[in-house]
Order: sequence, then C-alpha cells, then structure tokens
Amino acid sequence: MSQNLPIEQSDDFFADIREILRNARHHAAKAVNSAMVDAYWQIGKRIVEEEQGGREKAQYGSELLKHLSKALTEDFGRGFSLANLKNFRQFFLTYPDGRKSYALRSELSWTNHRLIMRVEDEKAREYYLTETAEQNWSSRELERQIATQTYQRLLSTQRQSEYRESDKKLTLLKDPYILEFLDVAEPPDLHEEEFETALINDLQKFLLELGGGFSFVARQMRISTETSHFYLDLVFYNYLLKCFVIVDLKTRKLTHQDIGQMDMYVRMFDDLKRGEDDNPTIGIILCADKDETMVQYSVLKGNEQLFASKYSAVLPTEEELKAELERERRLLES
Repeated sequence: MSQNLPIEQSDDFFADIREILRNARHHAAKAVNSAMVDAYWQIGKRIVEEEQGGREKAQYGSELLKHLSKALTEDFGRGFSLANLKNFRQFFLTYPDGRKSYALRSELSWTNHRLIMRVEDEKAREYYLTETAEQNWSSRELERQIATQTYQRLLSTQRQSEYRESDKKLTLLKDPYILEFLDVAEPPDLHEEEFETALINDLQKFLLELGGGFSFVARQMRISTETSHFYLDLVFYNYLLKCFVIVDLKTRKLTHQDIGQMDMYVRMFDDLKRGEDDNPTIGIILCADKDETMVQYSVLKGNEQLFASKYSAVLPTEEELKAELERERRLLES
C-alpha cells in the first residue's frame, strides 16, 4: 500500500515540479523568440537580395512582396502581411551586419526590435538595445523611453566634448525629467508635498524614469546634528554607481539657497550615513525651472556630485522636446 506524503513535503515537491516546468517554458520561449528574430533578419536579407536583382526595382519589389505575403500566409498563417515583410526588410537594412551590430539579441522581442529599428541615430539604437535587455523593459516601457527621447535627455546633461560612452553617470542624469504619469497640476498650482506624495504613489514609474540601478530608501529621511534636524525629500541607492542619491523637490524656479541647501545635505549625508564601501553621495535638485547663468556661477559648476534638472508634469510634443534639448545643448556649449 502506498502512503500519503506529509502535507509540507507534498507542497514542497509540487512547488519544485512547477518551478522546473516554468523555467523550461521560459527558456523554450526565449529560444523560439531568438530563432524567429534571426529568421526575420534572414528573410529581410533575402528580400533585399531578390529585389536588387530585379530589373525595375521599385515596381518589382512591390509586386514581389505582395506575392510573397500571399504565399507565406497560405503556408504558415498569420504574421506575414505586406507590412510585416516590409519590417523584415527594414530590419536587415538597419542591421546589415546582423549579430555584429548587436541587433539579434535573444532577450528582446520582435516588437522591441521593431520599435528600436525606427530610431535613426545609431548610438541611440545601441543604447535602447542594451538598456531594454539589461533593464528588462516591456514594449510599452521601451516605447515611452523612445517617445520621450531618453537617450538625448541623458546626453543633454553633459558637454559633448566631455561625453564618454563608459561614464556610468550617463545611466543616471537627465534634463529634463518627464513625469506625465503623475497626473498632477503644473506649477505654480503644484505644492511640494503633493509632488512628493504623487511620486511615492507612482514609485515604480518614477524609478523607471530615474534610470537603471535605483532602489528606494526613504521619504523625509531625518539627518541630525547636535543642534538641528534636517529632512531629505527622497533618498535612493543606486547599485550601479554604488552610492546614495538624494532628490530634493522644488515646484518653482531654482534659487541659490536651494543649491546651498543641497550642498549641505550631501556633505552631511556623507559624514553621517555613507558607508565605507559607498561612493560619494549624489544630490539632484528636481525643479520647475532654472536659470542657466546662475547654475554656471554656482557650486553646481564643475561639481561632480550636485546636479539640477528641470521636470515636466506633462508630456511635451516631439517638437517641443527637441527644441528644449537643443536649447540645453547650446547653453552647455556656450
């Protein structure tokens, strides 16, 4: 006669089997995805080769894809519309070197590749390929990063002559920060307490906007001297930079007093909270507006630990964002 397993042992046994199957299905799905992305690149390559052999390229190519779409749909079902075949062709044209150009990464879905290949700037494409794989961005998250020009906003914080691909702060600092997901009023109607609460209530999206490696530590953290108490709006830790990051919220234009206050906060935090293995603390003042002339002649100038960035509580149009980034670039280069 068989004996029943103890309930605890039975639960552990079933959980182990379920985990084995989940892992197997996950790896199988990744393998299928990688194989299909590779197949789409090869189809795109073959289409281009065939089109280039046609005597009248444009007309021949159009008719070729129509006939190919019909034939593949009859043989393999959905997924081979004329629009998709054009995407396969564009995929190859965007990455003619295939894996050598980091295009065919197994971590990325075909939907992600389709979004990234429409980015014109090659360095921006490489950034989105890498970050999507490392940060595990969903297609919706990736689409937002591209739409809000995250790569260009990261570059806007640095002079082009000082920009280094290996600089880890590239994954940290943006200007401006886009916070349209908060659904809050624009300054001057927005109060700092409301701003802080909104960020905490939508912390997951705020962490995504901050960038890679951030984890939340505290809200209104108290740091004290022998005679005084001070409260830091938001404190994070970035495990990529191995340092604490203090965020001070200002729903108005940046002032000299704000900069001096953040300088004091960072120095105090390093003295009182920073661990032996931590890098120096970074302070970010998130403000509604700032005067670049004041920034130029304040302690922010040349300080590698203090930064001031504007935020937008609404999603700007592509034209508005490009104009803002161009203005920041001119100011940095002047």
